[in-house]
Amino acid sequence: MGIVLQGATIVTSESVERSDLRIVGETIAEIGLDLVQPGDQLIPADGCYLFPGGVDPHTHFDLDVGGTVTADDFFSGSRAALAGGTTTVIDYATQSRGGSLVDALAVWRVKAAGKSFVDYGFHVALCECNEAVLEELSGLPETDGVVSVKLYMAYKNVLQVDDGILLQVMRTCRERGILVCLHCENGDLIETLTGEAIAAGRFGPDQHAAARPEVVEVEAVFRALAIVELTGCPVYVVHVSSARALSIIEAAQRRGLPVWAETCPQYLLLDESLYRLAGFESAKYVMSPPLRTRYDQEGLWRGIGEGVVCSLGSDHCSFNFRGQKELGREDFSRIPNGIPGVENRFGLLFSSGVAAGRISLQKFVSLVSTGPARRFGLYPGKGALQVGSDADVVVWDPAGRSVISVRSQTQRVDYNAYEGFEQIGVPRQVFLRGRLAAEAGKICGGPHGKYQQGHVR
Repeated sequence: MGIVLQGATIVTSESVERSDLRIVGETIAEIGLDLVQPGDQLIPADGCYLFPGGVDPHTHFDLDVGGTVTADDFFSGSRAALAGGTTTVIDYATQSRGGSLVDALAVWRVKAAGKSFVDYGFHVALCECNEAVLEELSGLPETDGVVSVKLYMAYKNVLQVDDGILLQVMRTCRERGILVCLHCENGDLIETLTGEAIAAGRFGPDQHAAARPEVVEVEAVFRALAIVELTGCPVYVVHVSSARALSIIEAAQRRGLPVWAETCPQYLLLDESLYRLAGFESAKYVMSPPLRTRYDQEGLWRGIGEGVVCSLGSDHCSFNFRGQKELGREDFSRIPNGIPGVENRFGLLFSSGVAAGRISLQKFVSLVSTGPARRFGLYPGKGALQVGSDADVVVWDPAGRSVISVRSQTQRVDYNAYEGFEQIGVPRQVFLRGRLAAEAGKICGGPHGKYQQGHVR
């Protein structure tokens, strides 16, 4: 017995065609017409698109940031992802000071096991480096299926690494085929600018952005790509927020350097005017990098259209406004950094990208699913609608309409950064490895997510 999705238009990163899709077990068995066999369940999907399930390459679930823990763990965060059309997330297993990468992965496996409603993989996030750590890193593709490592150029004295560590890690990763993810902001400059603001008595949430001007991202991107030029190591620059930073990445791509860029919905749709809200409201939008200008938004959209940006991550790092963001009410430097987004990433890009005429259907699929799956070694099991791929399928009704609101969201956080935004199109059904996992935004059944090993490309 199988499941036949009939009457829809199948959209991949390369094609758009009217066809039916048959699922048997956990995989896609056939694509074509007249596929129904005796005993099959027929699901009419006339007028809908079939998309591969979303792959969000940038989440932070159950993350301890020192003093508080993100509002969403794997249970609530993955439910939110699924409700919005995402069927796979790649979370950051973060090394603790004095700890090993293997220990970090063990901790994150416990956080996710039996709790995730979507399939999941891990990057490792490195904050300390020595010979033992480099040796561990070299073996991760074979031992754990982890094919990417994140390095922070910001968060001084907590996560920030220096250029010497960047060089060492990039050399190791170049040899082993591991992709380096980079958070590009100059942490030394941020530390100094933050200290100056506090010394001058400027404590409001607007000072978070003032201490992280565009140039600290631009400088870090330029410096990181200089080290890429030395090593030849492939890098993936996470959450690019500014047009100038993206232009440096574009120039490097034209020179043949192995560099890819990710951006996030917040940098495409929200802007720095949100740091001028009354009272403490701007704390909801404290994130790193901070929001930029509308000029930067247009530059990022242009980069998407020209193929400079390869994927859209949510950077979901949720903290409640009450009780968590409020930890920094008297001092902006204590506001936990991050906003929610995993639930709305898929729909926001369809609405602001496809429905608004900015991008094609194929580009949409590439950004929310196929691109991340390719970059992190999950394709074609994930990010594809082809025979033999996992049956992660989103039945998307483009005629549906909804308004994003904290009152109707699934994620476990007390606000929504996109409150009041209209979403064009809705996920009618979401299948995870052949199982109906969500319907009309409601979760069907318990957590069935499985760990996914990445493969070196």
